[in-house]
Amino acid sequence: MSDNKTPTELNRVTAEKGREEAEDLREEADHERGSAEDHRAMAESARMQAERFRVIAEAARALREQYREELESMRQEREALRHAAEEARHAAEEARNATIAAVAATAEALSANLAQMQFLEDARNTLRQFKPTKPGDIQ
Repeated sequence: MSDNKTPTELNRVTAEKGREEAEDLREEADHERGSAEDHRAMAESARMQAERFRVIAEAARALREQYREELESMRQEREALRHAAEEARHAAEEARNATIAAVAATAEALSANLAQMQFLEDARNTLRQFKPTKPGDIQ
């Protein structure tokens, strides 16, 4: 063929080049669209992973709060038990003191009764000494 091409041939060659360029552009656009879809899928995966992490973090926060409340409750119970033990110790000390006082009062009462009984026994013995043994005896 000669370099002299007819206008129809030139139009066909130009159209073919345009078609090839359009095909190249379409392939490039398809490639970019595929890359964009890959990026979108990766972004969606990252978003879902971040959401799972947020849910796990929220569950951990709720669990930490629950444990904190339980720990505070146990601390309050321990403090209440400590107060109850202190009150029981005070009550035991007061009961001990009351028992000591009651024993002392009982001992004092027994001592007073014994002294009174000894006095009465001495008085009876004294009266026996003055009492005549025979009806006609006068001392």
